[in-house]
This record gives sequence, structure tokens and C-alpha cells, in this order.
Amino acid sequence: MSDEILLFSYGTLQQASVQIETFGRELGGSNDYLLGYSLAMVAIEDEAVVRLSGKTHHPIAIPSVDKNDQIPGKVFEITAQELAHSDKYEVDAYQRVLGQLKSGKQAWVYVQA
Repeated sequence: MSDEILLFSYGTLQQASVQIETFGRELGGSNDYLLGYSLAMVAIEDEAVVRLSGKTHHPIAIPSVDKNDQIPGKVFEITAQELAHSDKYEVDAYQRVLGQLKSGKQAWVYVQA
């Protein structure tokens, strides 16, 4: 696909069930690290998201003052239409930003709003 976009996930978007419901397919990804963020947990109040992920609390990336902080995860190649579907999946606690990955790539990632 020529319109592929990079999306980094450190949480529930790595789950096959979430991918199939959100994107209509299972994604193949590669391991990478998001630089300049640390992890916390956020309570999820959207019942549909809890039902889909099976979790009431999801990890959330928070900007770090320590430039050495990094979060492990996976980077996926998706389409613009699939990115719009992932925007609908994520709750208001998250915002989508371009993140810097350890591999040198940049990818969309959902972080603390």
C-alpha cells in the first residue's frame, strides 16, 4: 500500500482482538521504543473499550523530563483510514502525536492528552 502510516503501540492496540475490531485485520509489527516518555495507568470509563480490551485500566505515555526514558512497544504500518479507526477507539485521556522512536523513525502514538 502506498498510503501506509506508522503507528506505535505500547498498550492494547497490540492485542489481536483489539486490532481485528478496530482495523478489521491483525497487524504485523516490529519492536521499537518510544523516546522521551514514561508509563502510567489511566482508568477507562468507556464500557465498549473496556469490553473490547478486557481491561479497566490502560497504560498511558506521559512526557518525561528524563530524556533517557523510553517505552517498549510495536510499530505497525497502517492506512490513513485505519488511523481514523484507531482515533475512534482511543478515549479522551489520549491525544495522537508524532513520536520519535529509537530506530530513528517517527510514528503516530497516543499519549496523555
